[in-house]
Amino acid sequence: MNHSRAAASEHWRYARHLESLAATPDPAAEADAVAAVLRDPDPVMAESAVVTHLDRRAVRLLADEAFPVWAHALGAALAGRAFPERRLREWTLLRAVDGGGPWSAAELTAASDWCQRTAAQSVTSYEALTLLAADARTRRVRNAAAQRLRGRDPA
Repeated sequence: MNHSRAAASEHWRYARHLESLAATPDPAAEADAVAAVLRDPDPVMAESAVVTHLDRRAVRLLADEAFPVWAHALGAALAGRAFPERRLREWTLLRAVDGGGPWSAAELTAASDWCQRTAAQSVTSYEALTLLAADARTRRVRNAAAQRLRGRDPA
């Protein structure tokens, strides 16, 4: 198979994986669908599809009481897959930071650039934004957090 045909096949499978994941009716079915996608012969593409799906689903579920059940079900399906497991952990951290759940400064400062950037753009926790403004890994995140703090109404 030539390169362009292989790439077309990969793009087609990626799109089909995203469709099948989006169509799952509940966390158990979603976990099964994630496990099926992760059996794809191209592990990089499969993990990419799963992480894209995690990002899409997590952003919608972040404030939902169903998030912990969803995260637990998916966590089992992701076992042994470092990148998707980390992304799910970081979505769980973002939920804790914004929802008042337990989290630590060490967790947030050790989080990936993606997680810190997402937190600086979206969380409302004064404590987290202050931490990121001072100690985030990148200047971009420090500046974004500082700007969000300056825009806040004094409490």
